[in-house]
Amino acid sequence: MPIPAQGYPLSAAVSPRVHIAETTGSTNADLVAAVAAGAGDWPHLSVLLTTDQRSGRGRLDRSWTTPAGTALAVSVVVEVGELPTPSRGWIPLIAGAAMTRAVSAQLLGTGNMAGLKWPNDVLVDGTKICGILAEAVPGHPESVVIGAGVNTRMTQADLPVATATSFAVLGLEVDEDRLLADYLRALDEQLTALDASGGDAAASGVLGEVEALCTTLGSDVRVALPDGSSLTGRAQRIDPSGRLVVASGDIETPVAAGDVVHVR
Repeated sequence: MPIPAQGYPLSAAVSPRVHIAETTGSTNADLVAAVAAGAGDWPHLSVLLTTDQRSGRGRLDRSWTTPAGTALAVSVVVEVGELPTPSRGWIPLIAGAAMTRAVSAQLLGTGNMAGLKWPNDVLVDGTKICGILAEAVPGHPESVVIGAGVNTRMTQADLPVATATSFAVLGLEVDEDRLLADYLRALDEQLTALDASGGDAAASGVLGEVEALCTTLGSDVRVALPDGSSLTGRAQRIDPSGRLVVASGDIETPVAAGDVVHVR
């Protein structure tokens, strides 16, 4: 589906700048470069989006392509200069929670359920509908670009893996403008709360918000760690730093980064 003729008026009411690209390689790469070249042109909550992204990027440098018009790729710049550096690890989790809320609003009355897989994959009925990647802007430590790719109109044959889904596969028509506006609003609210608490995720309510949405908690998981090893156990909780705490027997291991598979 092409960019709607009316644009994104609901999103524009939340964001100071919504820039629509007819096609691009990567909205994240483009927005990171644009902010690095002129941060003043892209204030907090500015958006770059497309429905035709040719070289999408995800966590662990994964790349993918999607047929034009079947996914919404959106990148948002957030200003986090007042947020203590140790607390910035919460940014991807906040983005995942915000998108989970936005997707949930699209599912009302359908019987489908959205949830967050730690740290920031959005699932519907256990299958992935959105992935998120947060990147710092070189030379601008106060700016972070958060990219999200939402599977909107992909057919079953378009899906990259069996564990993915889309609104179309679910038999639903997504309101992209409302989805984006809801996402931006929730993202800003949670970042503002974290900032106001001095970066304390528990005191700000951010930890509780993420835990309430995170379907990983209480699940048996297998975690592929960055060093090539793996960890299996029960996902117990999220610690104050945003790490997933996995219990295996009497041993609890906090995980800061890794690929999580829900075993059951």
